[in-house]
Amino acid sequence: MMLIEEASVPVSALPVTAFKEHLRLGSGFAEDSLQEGVLESFLSAAMSAVEARTGKILIRRTFGWTVYGWRDGVAQGLPVAPVTQILEVTLTDAQGVAVTVASSAYQLVQDTHRPSVRGVAGALPGIPTNGSVTLRFEAGFGAIWAEIPADLRQAVLLLAAHYYEFRQETTLSEGCMPFGVTSLLERYRAVRLGLGADQ
Repeated sequence: MMLIEEASVPVSALPVTAFKEHLRLGSGFAEDSLQEGVLESFLSAAMSAVEARTGKILIRRTFGWTVYGWRDGVAQGLPVAPVTQILEVTLTDAQGVAVTVASSAYQLVQDTHRPSVRGVAGALPGIPTNGSVTLRFEAGFGAIWAEIPADLRQAVLLLAAHYYEFRQETTLSEGCMPFGVTSLLERYRAVRLGLGADQ
């Protein structure tokens, strides 16, 4: 399977002003804008890390997800949440010929951790032999920073500040994330029930 982010988070959606306030950076100086590129990069990195740790998309954008077989012929869990709408489902055969599935044949089932697409008539469309299916969908809490849950916003700012403060440090362990951040993220992480659960 392959998940492709069709559009990145726009710079205009990054909370640079809030991040400056969080860092208590001075303002009113001629050099105010000099660090903005650096701050934007740390915010982007922190948002990506939070999304990767939780499987939750913060700023709404479009994804394409290709699989080569349904986990279940009736419903298929989606790899991220929250999903706001399924835009398109396309079946592609072994020769590369693509067919768009009618939207009346499937529906989105909302879930906090694991939204899914379900066949309306009791079964999902059959995937051609040696073929694939691509689902295009929109996911994210909102189009702007203010629409993201407050605890996730705080986690992003804390983690971005951590990256900023330790930007010269090369000895931190891989995947290092401060305890305060992991505590804020814990309730957003999907619980794995066992090998039979959707991955």
